[in-house]
Formats: sequence, structure tokens, C-alpha cells
Amino acid sequence: MSLDGLVVHSLVQELQGCVGSRINKIHMPTGNDIVLQTRAKQGNVKLLLSANPTYPRVHYTEMSYMNPMEAPMFCMLLRKHCEGGIIEAITQPGLERVIHMQVRQRDELGDVSVKTLVIEIMGRHSNLILLDPATGMILDGIHHVTPAISSYRVVMPGSTYTAPPEQHKVNPFEVTKEQFLQALTSDIEDLALSLEQRLVGRFSGLSPLVAKEIVYRAGMTEHTGELELLWKPFTEMMERLRSQGPIPAIYEGAKSGKLVFSVVELTHMGEPVAAFDSVSRCLEAYYGDKAERDTVKQRVSDLLKLLTNERSKNVKKLEKLEETLEEAKHADKFRVLGELLTASMHLIGKGMKDIEVVNYYDEEQRPIRIELDPLLSPSENAQRYFKKYTKSKNSLIAVKEQMEQAHEEIRYLDNVLQQLSSAALSDVEEIREELVEQGYLRNRDKKGRKKKPNAKPQLSCFTSSEGIPIYVGKNNTQNEYLTNRLAHPSDTWLHTKDIPGSHVVIRSAQYGEATLSEAAQLAAYYSQAKESSQVPVDFTLIKHVRKPSGAKPGFVIYDHQKTLYITPSAEQIKQLPVAVK
Repeated sequence: MSLDGLVVHSLVQELQGCVGSRINKIHMPTGNDIVLQTRAKQGNVKLLLSANPTYPRVHYTEMSYMNPMEAPMFCMLLRKHCEGGIIEAITQPGLERVIHMQVRQRDELGDVSVKTLVIEIMGRHSNLILLDPATGMILDGIHHVTPAISSYRVVMPGSTYTAPPEQHKVNPFEVTKEQFLQALTSDIEDLALSLEQRLVGRFSGLSPLVAKEIVYRAGMTEHTGELELLWKPFTEMMERLRSQGPIPAIYEGAKSGKLVFSVVELTHMGEPVAAFDSVSRCLEAYYGDKAERDTVKQRVSDLLKLLTNERSKNVKKLEKLEETLEEAKHADKFRVLGELLTASMHLIGKGMKDIEVVNYYDEEQRPIRIELDPLLSPSENAQRYFKKYTKSKNSLIAVKEQMEQAHEEIRYLDNVLQQLSSAALSDVEEIREELVEQGYLRNRDKKGRKKKPNAKPQLSCFTSSEGIPIYVGKNNTQNEYLTNRLAHPSDTWLHTKDIPGSHVVIRSAQYGEATLSEAAQLAAYYSQAKESSQVPVDFTLIKHVRKPSGAKPGFVIYDHQKTLYITPSAEQIKQLPVAVK
């Protein structure tokens, strides 16, 4: 379910706690999102403003976001006009999916300047626009809309702001019973529509889900029933929302299994999966890391295609090598044929295509037919079989080496594919750099910036229930640094047994069963087997882990290990405090 007008109305009421607070910092972690760090009487809070085309939203957030080294231009503009400013008002025009945030700030000359940040939550047309309310001029938008895209609404610096087209719907908070019934019956064409469609089409801010709930409470079907029966549940819902506030919760569809969120009670969907004390917590739980996963998926689509193709090539190469190996196992046959021809040269006539000779190597000395090349002499025909014998025997060694290389390549590619499946935005660039170093990708950095030799990658550090730090490497760059440089010999190292996954290190020589179990949970969760049960996880001391000379990044061998069997639980992982170090 997307954010409808009622959800936005509830959000605006909740965000009134930001009014009067100062904007300390502004960050832009992705091309769609802005994070405002504000300071109010109740303390520091972070506010997420997202114009993500799939997951647009506005809410308080407790999540940590990785910011780019260089702030984008729109972020720099917001810092210039809003950083250090006071949020004076947060309003919603009618019940539209639009929020206006008014910010007062003193400019470089000390003069008071007021700007309005318009947050439009409209699916793929979502946008964040900074404008000067005095002139109505747009200073900039997070997404530009040129005249070629829309002649009605141009969103470019210097153009005049035009609000989204009005839908001329009735405000459900201000309607009387007579106006309610008139709105549902005024248009003859609407009479052919279902009751839910009429409610959505006539009243501002109502989503199909809320309309379905009103019809359900009235005890009516989609098309039939007295319209007056709708008034009681309709007005009760609006009065409850206005006077007592929202009831934020997440529900699960009985048939589809699809999760939806709502700020009104959805009795037609049964008991909620989860209830929340604020709309922000509800939205954060609902979206979780969906938006980030979606962005990561877009960023790594080219890498997934490349790595999948490379893996397929190696699988086909292995099949051909296995065929060659099977042929090479019969090398002695060529030697026998060569020796039989040498012993029977006097029987071979010029231009013969084959010859039948006695097989002296057979216990019963049965005759055997040997193919000949009519263009070659008897001696050259014998030498041809001896050469085949030598080539087949030598190829055994070469084929085995190539097969080992192909197996190693497939292991490496499976490992990187697993890392991409759970990578955060901050991990993608490190994986891309690694693939450049390994020769799978060309370097796209035209400036040719050199990577610092002692650069330390940022690692996820979880804290166990016993207060012990547990580090997790999310890609090979992080795994190499964590296992080979950061960890001490007495630290404990964990990894899924024979399954691609992350390196996990318990940074302490002393710990309890709880910490070991939680570290094993992390190793299983950040692996290819995260959806499986009873995943085998090996653990041993760092001093027993080593990287073979010339091995691919992230590959290690180890001994003195013990094995735990663990079923990964996303809920348990979320309960562990985590920081980026």
C-alpha cells in the first residue's frame, strides 16, 4: 500500500514535533533521499525525506545511512539555504500527498531568509523541491522535469512552481451527511462503479484499502446496499482519526500473503501482524531495507549479468575438460596401436585405409582393425598413434590444472554473487573495485584515482548480548582486511562450511556460548544459505586461518575447526546493536 492522504495527514501531525527545531546537518545518501538531522527539545532526531519512485515516504528514522564522499549539488543547495535554519511549519494542502516544510534561516549577510521544501509523494512522479515562497520560483528539485517531459509542470531551477493538478475531491474531515450522500450519487456515470471505487473517486485521501474497510464495516457488498449505511463507519473512522490519532499497524493479506500498512484499523484483514506507537516506526518497519535493496539491485544489475555469464563460461569449460580427461584416460590404447603397427609394417601396403593385425596384448590374441591414413607411410602411421599417446598423457596434467583453476574461478564467482545479494550501497563500490583489480571489469574512473595502499574498509561491528564486538565482512575487500590484518591470533573466526559467505570474527579471547551462537547466526545469515535451516558453521582461532599464495581475494584455508549447526533468524540479527567502524 502506498502512502495515501490519510497516512500523510497522520504523518504531518506526528512531524509537528519538528516544528521549532534546528536543522544541524543535511545529507543525501542516494539520488532519491535526503536525511535531515534536527535538534529539538526532546533531543536529536533524523528525518528521512524520500522521492524514491518505488518507495516514496517521509518519516523519522533510526537507520544509519552511508553518505557519498562528495555531496551532490542538490544537497549542497539545501545546506546553503536550510542548514542551521529553524523549521517554522510543516503543513499538508488539503489531504493531498504533499507536505510543505517552511524553513527560516539567516543568510551570509545576516538577513532572514525563508524557504519552502515541498515533498511530493506521488509514486514515480515523487519529488523534493526547494522554492522561494515570496516569488514562487524553484531553486532546484531532486528530480528535474523538463518541458519535454511535462509541459504542465516544469521542475527546473528558475522556473515557477506549479502545484500538482487538483482532483476536486471532497475533504472527508469536513463533510456532512447530506454532502456525503450527494457526492456518492451526483454523477450518473459513478453509479456503475463499485462502492469502493465511488468512495476513492469522490473523497480526498482515501485509498482502495480504506474504502474497502468502510464498505466492510457497513456490512455491504461492493455494489449493493443503502448508501446511508456507509455514513456511520465513514464518519466514525474520520472522527477517530481526528480526535484520537492514528492506529498504525501492518497487516497480512489472507490469500495473497502480501503485507500492507494502515493508520486506521483494518477489521476486514483480521488481527495486525504488528502494531506500532507511531506512524514513523510503522513505515520504517514496513519498508525496512526494501528501498536500499531496490537501489542496490539497480546498481549491481550489470555486475550480476557479467558474473553470471562468467560462471556459465567456466561451467561449460569444465564440461569440455571432463570430456578431454575421459579421452586422456585411454592414452595407453594409442600406444598399443602404434606398437602393433610397428610390428606389422611389412603387411601395410601403399594407400591402405585400414589393416587387421593380431593383438599380441590380448590374452586370446584376437585380431584388431586399425585405421590408417592412406597419405602416410607405414612408419608415419605408427608415429601418428605414438604422438596421440604422448599428447593424451601430457594433457592429463594440463587438464587437471585447468579443471582446478575452473573450480576455483566458480568458487570465487559464487562468493561474489552471494556478496552482491546482501550488499549495502557502501559495499557495491568495493566489490566493483575488486572486479576491476581481478580483470573482470574495465576501470571506469577516467581520472585514474589511485587507491590508497593502506586504506581501511568500513566494517559492520555487531555487539553480542554479552557486550563483545563481532565483526562481519560483507565483501572480499572487507574479508581480507578483517581476517588478515585486523583480527588477533587469539580471536575466533567463523565461516559457513563449504558455502559462500562472510568472514565473521569475535574480537575477544574470552566469550560465552551466547556470543558464539550470535556470531554463528551472523555467519549463516550473511551467506548463500541464509534462507536454509541447520546451516553448518565452522569456527576456529585466527592463528589457524591462512591465505594460500596466489589465491583469489577472500579465499582462505583453515584447520583445528569445530562445527555448529544454526538456523538463521532475521529477527535475532535485527536485535543486535550494529555500528560501522
